[in-house]
Amino acid sequence: MIENSTFLKDVNEGLSHHPKYLSSHYFYDKAGDELFQKIMEMPEYYLTNSELEIFKKQSEALIQSFDINPNEEFELIELGAGDGKKTKYLLKALLDRKFRFKYIPVDISQNTLSVITDKMENLFPDLQIDSRQGDYFQVLDELFISTKPKVILFIGSSLGNMQDEIAKGFLNKISKHLKQNEKLLLGVDLIKSEEIVLPAYHDSAGITRDFNFNLLHRINRELGADFKVEHFEHAPEYTETEGIAKSYLKSTKKQAVYIKELARSFEFDENELIHTEISRKYNDEILNNLLEGSQLEIKDKFLDSKEYFADYILEKK
Repeated sequence: MIENSTFLKDVNEGLSHHPKYLSSHYFYDKAGDELFQKIMEMPEYYLTNSELEIFKKQSEALIQSFDINPNEEFELIELGAGDGKKTKYLLKALLDRKFRFKYIPVDISQNTLSVITDKMENLFPDLQIDSRQGDYFQVLDELFISTKPKVILFIGSSLGNMQDEIAKGFLNKISKHLKQNEKLLLGVDLIKSEEIVLPAYHDSAGITRDFNFNLLHRINRELGADFKVEHFEHAPEYTETEGIAKSYLKSTKKQAVYIKELARSFEFDENELIHTEISRKYNDEILNNLLEGSQLEIKDKFLDSKEYFADYILEKK
């Protein structure tokens, strides 16, 4: 669990900034995890089913693209493991083909790791699994002491939650961890029209709204704030030309919010926004721009049948 001191510091910085922001990192407490599972099941949220189709139908091809020696044990490291709904197809294909490997899910949330560990142990009793809680790069530093070959998974368009410069640095850091010819499987959402993308962040059942509001509930509960959620609106936006979906919380009136743990209030104007999340959409050109300066290059690309989503195989040169 994230310590409240870090949470407090980040909330203070975000709400003191102009324009205001709150990190999407803090969506994922237990309630947030459960809401996100519901989001992934929404009919409007095409991302999960699009990538799921790739894993269901093309796991054999993904494995071929890894170029793994079947006689050598390797480590399959998944950053931000989630619920394993997609990864289980890849794991099954690897086990069916008698590959020797250890599956290492990595996540900041112990709740998430407990769920996926139990699930995979039940599905695959013979699977070697070694879950690791913590910051991605701290865990990678520890894991890369081992000399065993590695494949890293970073799927679900998690890269899209980062600003481009941060994503560029993230990919560069992963590149530095990998040895020559080792692979990163990177799942990203592709640029599409507004009528396809926007409903995924503004669904008819209001689940994405509740997910966004959960951030305010969490600040109230853990930091002693008095956010009145009914005085805020969920306000997402997306334009195809920019290719970035953005989520905001909009104050519906002029108001002040007091946070007990900070012993201070924050003023909000009517219609003032708190930026909570981005979801960048990609194409080959955008991804190649992010890879400049790293030693990663696109080796292969796998698409779902509607070409909404891509799983790229990136290789260390």
